[in-house]
Amino acid sequence: MTTRFGPEARRLLAGVNFAHLATLMPDGAPKVEPVWVELDEDLILVATDAKSIKALNVERDARVALSVTAFDNPYDQLLVRGRVVEIRPDDDLIVLDRMSQKYLGAAFPRRRWSKRLVLAVGADVARHYRSSLIHPSP
Repeated sequence: MTTRFGPEARRLLAGVNFAHLATLMPDGAPKVEPVWVELDEDLILVATDAKSIKALNVERDARVALSVTAFDNPYDQLLVRGRVVEIRPDDDLIVLDRMSQKYLGAAFPRRRWSKRLVLAVGADVARHYRSSLIHPSP
């Protein structure tokens, strides 16, 4: 059973905010990388290539963690622990194009991939936190 996201979590996941996805390597070491995310009801979607390390990692061990921070305030954050509950094909780049429109305002540039996938993450734990700290402008 996946956790339902509250309004603050939904706001961060719907916004143009980067997430950091942690997967587990074969030796148990964590691997973290920035990703785009999209919300599909109570699942977090992450697009990837079937041969990527993150795809290979979740096929072996579905446990993941994500951290999402607001683009304009890194002290506004969502922390998620869960698992990949579904791996969906996306060879036509439907999901990737939607994400690209959200993050870049354009379709994703085409190139050859072996196979495109979407990882659907169900949250076991989801915690939103906004600190009173203020991030200085550069």
